[in-house]
Amino acid sequence: MSLILRRYLDFRNPFLNFDQTYIVVVMKKVEAIIRGNDFDRVKSALKQIGIVPLTAYPVQGRGVQGGVPPYDLLPKMKLEVVVKDEDLEKVIGTIVRNARSGTPGDGKIFVIPVEDAVRIRTGERGNEALY
Repeated sequence: MSLILRRYLDFRNPFLNFDQTYIVVVMKKVEAIIRGNDFDRVKSALKQIGIVPLTAYPVQGRGVQGGVPPYDLLPKMKLEVVVKDEDLEKVIGTIVRNARSGTPGDGKIFVIPVEDAVRIRTGERGNEALY
């Protein structure tokens, strides 16, 4: 389990005990916007490295090139997966290797910190709730 210990210092809340140590579980949400024709390859590659749970849905967007005339917004797939901190680089590398063509429009990956996760069925929290 990826844990870090730190002192919680939030000066906006006068009710906190500053002598208390809090345990923070480190997880990251990876959001990848990729071409639709790369989705099945990325999904299979993530499954091969043990990352099975994911959320995906079709989106439309444009990057720095501003779309391709006459289309302002291009169809893409958005893939979301919450991973343990120690799996982050492995997941990013897998997505990049399987979605990169070397041409504009390959997509982007965003990494967002996640405070907690709860598996509704069992009540498990943190990393145990992921996969």
